[in-house]
Amino acid sequence: MAEAHQAVAFQFTVTPDGVDFRLSREALKHIYLSGINSWKKRLIRIKNGILRGVYPGSPTSWLVVVMATVGSSYCNVDVSMGLVCYIQKHLPEGYGPYRTPQTRELVSMAIFSTGVWMLGIFFFRQTLKLLLSYHGWMFEMHGRTSHFTKVWAICVRLLSGRRPMLYSFQTSLPKLPVPRVSATIQQYLESVRPLLSDEEYYRKQQLAKEFQEKTAPRLQKFLILKSWWATNYVSDWWEEYIYLRGRNPLMVNSNYYVMDFVLIKNTHVQAARLGNIVHAMITYRRKLDREQIKPVMALGIVPMCSYQMERMFNTTRIPGKETDVLQHLAESRHVAVYHRGRFFKVWLYEGSSLLKPRDLELQFQRILDDPSPPQPGEERLAALTAGGRVEWAQARQTFFSSGKNRASLDTIERAAFFVVLDEESHSYDPEDEASLSLYGKALLHGNCYNRWFDKSFTLIAFKNGHLGLNTEHSWADAPIVGHLWEFVLATDTFHLGYSDTGHCQGQPNLMLTPPQRLQWDIPEKCQAAIESSYQVAKALADDVELYCFQFLPFGKGLIKKCRTSPDAFVQIALQLAHFRDRGKFCLTYEASMTRMFREGRTETVRSCTNESTAFVQAMVEGTHKKADLQNLFRKASEKHQNMYRLAMTGHGIDRHLFCLYVVSKYLGVSSPFLAEVLSEPWRLSTSQSAQFQIRMFDPNKYPNHLGPGGGFGPVADDGYGVSYMIAGENTIFFHISSKFSSSETNAQRFGNHIRQALLDIADLFQVPKADS
Repeated sequence: MAEAHQAVAFQFTVTPDGVDFRLSREALKHIYLSGINSWKKRLIRIKNGILRGVYPGSPTSWLVVVMATVGSSYCNVDVSMGLVCYIQKHLPEGYGPYRTPQTRELVSMAIFSTGVWMLGIFFFRQTLKLLLSYHGWMFEMHGRTSHFTKVWAICVRLLSGRRPMLYSFQTSLPKLPVPRVSATIQQYLESVRPLLSDEEYYRKQQLAKEFQEKTAPRLQKFLILKSWWATNYVSDWWEEYIYLRGRNPLMVNSNYYVMDFVLIKNTHVQAARLGNIVHAMITYRRKLDREQIKPVMALGIVPMCSYQMERMFNTTRIPGKETDVLQHLAESRHVAVYHRGRFFKVWLYEGSSLLKPRDLELQFQRILDDPSPPQPGEERLAALTAGGRVEWAQARQTFFSSGKNRASLDTIERAAFFVVLDEESHSYDPEDEASLSLYGKALLHGNCYNRWFDKSFTLIAFKNGHLGLNTEHSWADAPIVGHLWEFVLATDTFHLGYSDTGHCQGQPNLMLTPPQRLQWDIPEKCQAAIESSYQVAKALADDVELYCFQFLPFGKGLIKKCRTSPDAFVQIALQLAHFRDRGKFCLTYEASMTRMFREGRTETVRSCTNESTAFVQAMVEGTHKKADLQNLFRKASEKHQNMYRLAMTGHGIDRHLFCLYVVSKYLGVSSPFLAEVLSEPWRLSTSQSAQFQIRMFDPNKYPNHLGPGGGFGPVADDGYGVSYMIAGENTIFFHISSKFSSSETNAQRFGNHIRQALLDIADLFQVPKADS
């Protein structure tokens, strides 16, 4: 609320007797508290910067080194081997702090100790980076850890420190390695072999051989040079060329959605649920700013890169005619809210204090109770963010570059995030399977003008108290948003809670200044541009078929009895389902992460392999013995797990090929091989949703506190998008998307094939299943 008070803190009027000044003590108090809060944040950032800069060292360890040096001196032992005396000789003489010999000696020992301490930190960091470059532990059989890996794990634990902050390990993470061209070409040819005839494969081999011998060596040299210079040789180009330069609508094509807990209901009061959730989100942001969130660790010892979290809040994608730009602010003290065609500004703070959940509920309820109608052109304004990027950039420059339109757009773009008070009710009813699909559709695109698709994320609160997110993709990948969402849902359920009537805890402050309506002056030409974007977005949304379902017969627990990874089990089932659905195999994309490397994002696992296709064909033929099918399945599973590990450890092929292609464009080099590789469509795009990144509650104790993950639109017009969440031990959620305009695809039909494929594979191993 501080900004609202500042406007009336200092007032004056001109009278015949002179100028009459009036000061508001209350307003000045809030201004003062806001200033104090800002300085506190600066000091916290400075302190964290110092602690992060010397990690795994600490002020205590520095003091220990100084005391050891001083103590050895008093015992007549010169651990410095003469360096303290050398430093003492070169200290400035004369009056001042170095006046006495004792002071000069102490200062010299402190300087020497600091140098030893800094050298030790550098040594520990380089040693830790070297240790984190070892990935052999990923390729060892479960339960058969080698002695070398055990010693390695002990060393990593010893060097990792006791209380790391969020970004403590960033400088200790290794760089993403550039794979050898020969290895990439070999893996690529192996991945396309099951998709090509002998003649097509021979032609592809010749193209690859020509590229490897003539073009690739020059491109690879530039790429290696970039890997030496840049923190990550992939991430900046990936963000720019895959995301920011895309000119198609973000809605459906890029943004994805995340669902709420679906098997429980905390409250039916829309404003109350939003009050708790927004409070929890800003609490998370405060922890993020103070680096109080623990870094995500694989196996509890290997740190994952956290840099993507930096732009989670206060971030907006600004449209441009050729490329978009991500605008990130250090701080934002408000959220922008949309309800029934109107835009509002809601302050998150009063003075230096974050509003309590009950106060936030009051503010959102005031918006719900506001009867004012939308201004001309306001209701569908957000459709501009759902249409083409060029059209939005042109409209933004023409109609939103000055005046009240500029001020109101700034309010939205500079908000911590965007909030929607939706007028519809959506949730999952296990007795009505279609309810989950309708819920997903509402989150994916809404009515095409009640989501601000440019914001880092839009928080959507439905009328019945259920929630969801629509997330812009360029700033981070889904596990980052999942980390936030897990914290928020657990905080809402287990820490904040609700009263017996479903409202937030406590009493509201009725003196809070009401939310501020944003003002617009939208001329007819702008309204025409809005309508044009809306029609584009509506046609896109209407073309999306989304089928979401909960698979109940079994989950992760029983899959492990097949002695395979749950992800490999599902991926092979998807290959079997797709072949039954389309009668052929296709290029398959599975997203994996490369966050064990600094600024790592994702890599592709090409799930359609020679081994998986051999298993699928044997299953379809129906003449093979069960033992033979089990053997083929295990080979396919082992192959998939190995490919996933290679992708995670920097030995995938698709990001390497992508970067070679970018270098070729910069150099003006034509490569038929790269042109073909980068134009091949992914007709089956898949992703597993991360879960339980934060252990804020025991899932075994609260088995119904399950989130079904989220989903995304189809990547190819004639393909499928499949997201799945292996939710605990006993269930799997699937989100399948396709386009009605394609005569070859049908999301529900494919979903039914997935169900049957999972059951058929389980039957091979005689895994007992619950009733489906």
